[in-house]
Amino acid sequence: MKILSLLIKIMLSFCAVNIYVISLMYLHGAGKVLAVTAGIIFILMLCVIPCRSKEGGRLGRMHRGSELMKVFLVDAAAELILDIYLAVSGKWGAIATVNCIIAVLLLALMFIVSIVRIYAGSAQIGVKWRLLGLIFAFIPVINLVILFKMIRLTDDEYELECSRLQLDRSRENEKVCATKYPILMVHGVFFRDIKAFNYWGRIPKALEKNGARIYYGSQQSADSVAGCAAELKAKIDEIVEKEKCGRVNIIAHSKGGLDSRYAISVLGASDKVASLTTVNTPHRGCQFAEYLLSKAPEGFRNGIADKYNAALKKLGDTSPDFIAAVSDLTASACEEMNRKCEDAEGVFYQSVGSRSASAKGGRFPLNLSYHLVKYFDGPNDGLVAVDSMKWGEAFHFAEPSGRRGITHGDVIDLNRENIKGFDVREFYVKLVSDLKERGL
Repeated sequence: MKILSLLIKIMLSFCAVNIYVISLMYLHGAGKVLAVTAGIIFILMLCVIPCRSKEGGRLGRMHRGSELMKVFLVDAAAELILDIYLAVSGKWGAIATVNCIIAVLLLALMFIVSIVRIYAGSAQIGVKWRLLGLIFAFIPVINLVILFKMIRLTDDEYELECSRLQLDRSRENEKVCATKYPILMVHGVFFRDIKAFNYWGRIPKALEKNGARIYYGSQQSADSVAGCAAELKAKIDEIVEKEKCGRVNIIAHSKGGLDSRYAISVLGASDKVASLTTVNTPHRGCQFAEYLLSKAPEGFRNGIADKYNAALKKLGDTSPDFIAAVSDLTASACEEMNRKCEDAEGVFYQSVGSRSASAKGGRFPLNLSYHLVKYFDGPNDGLVAVDSMKWGEAFHFAEPSGRRGITHGDVIDLNRENIKGFDVREFYVKLVSDLKERGL
């Protein structure tokens, strides 16, 4: 039914685009004027409402842009074939010239309206495809490849987002993520919790839609495990005091998992933590980090550290310490920490892991570090080895089918990218709903 509707729109819009020729061939007088006017009005209406959408807002605009682009592409191809036929057959004349001008103007209108909707509505075409679309806009074949890619991305995005909205509505009253204790989400190294760009991508909103109460660690982006843990301990105390909840559930990514374990086991936060879920945390450290620190000249290390520390201060760190942060991620430092930080009684520990299938699956710099980590540590997510991620009573491994895999950034939705075979938002909804079922 959907394909039939699209075919009818294509056929009618092509007739409307070429209404000048058709009207001159078959109509006269007022009928001719009426036909031309009706054709132009139809194209204008098609640009305004090219199709019906399951959802409104951003998704609706994007979907209508994609559908209109399909109509445009077929109509433009048919118009090109018609013009070539008229030219080759010797039937080109004043009528064909006028018709061609009108057709180009109407097709240009369809294209502009559709591409603006796609650019403004889609989250999945990203900066890359937007830039490529602008750069190669007037280069034949390449521009078509880019347009087809955009259509596929927007169609997949529309179907996925619509199904997610329907799922959330169907269980709205269940509040599957309404855990007994609030959720504290703890970021990893070299990032901060910034409102303008959520470290956890679309995950927090998905959890809140399903009843979760979310807080953020807001510790410094670069400091020793002990230093960040002290900040987390203060944050936990603050949340417990504010909510009068007694405890919190922690979900911590990367180094944030080490910071959280230290706060629980060494700094005495165990009585205020119900559970700790670590996500791609290097519990046994990184051999490659140890190698780089040991081999890099002191002057080189300090130079990089100074540049990072200066940049991190601008992002909000009060006293960033690049060397201390990286040193605490080495295998020897983590071995020492594991001896010191025994799991606390009464706290439920579990972990999450993922891996990249190849270097091509990750974005910079994970695509560069993948082979280095693989050489020293084995299968990894671009930064952390899979064996190093395992901790606690349960280990949840996220790995979609295909050649891509799930990187260190993908597992927290850092790039807001839909990955085939892995719905990151639903993955976390299930994690948190499991905490609820455990009475946490």
